[in-house]
Amino acid sequence: MIFVTVGTHEQPFNRLIKFVDTLKADNVIKENIIIQTGFSTYEPKACHWSKLFTYEEMQKNVENARIVITHGGPASFFMPLQMGKIPIVVPRQVGFGEHVNNHQVDFAKMLSRRRGTILPVYAIETLEEVILTYDTLIERIAADMKSNNTVFCNKLEELVEEIIEM
Repeated sequence: MIFVTVGTHEQPFNRLIKFVDTLKADNVIKENIIIQTGFSTYEPKACHWSKLFTYEEMQKNVENARIVITHGGPASFFMPLQMGKIPIVVPRQVGFGEHVNNHQVDFAKMLSRRRGTILPVYAIETLEEVILTYDTLIERIAADMKSNNTVFCNKLEELVEEIIEM
């Protein structure tokens, strides 16, 4: 199962939801897909979806997912990281009206460069390839990851605080 979450930011993230829904509709992705659509206006036709899930439902979806795809909000990719999963992160971009600025792009680039524990996707058309080669991509990352999630989360929290102070 693939779980997609776009968070609760009030601007739609139709670009991601529609792209994933099309991959499922075109049978490029054969496994089940669950999408948390938030305030997006596009309603998936080929995927299971809900605007919002409870925290417990989010945990269950992340836990059961083979792949977790999130927007670039740290709260959305902390959960999969804490569960030992490597998320695909598609940052919202101001140029598509998905956020007020490109801080999600900047944060994903910094985190990817410094920690290498996420799979960032900046151009939506590359998402298909990342999904189809996910298992191979995470093998390389997992080999470099330490199993101590607490240490990682503490370091990530330090990075977030550093960015906020900028």
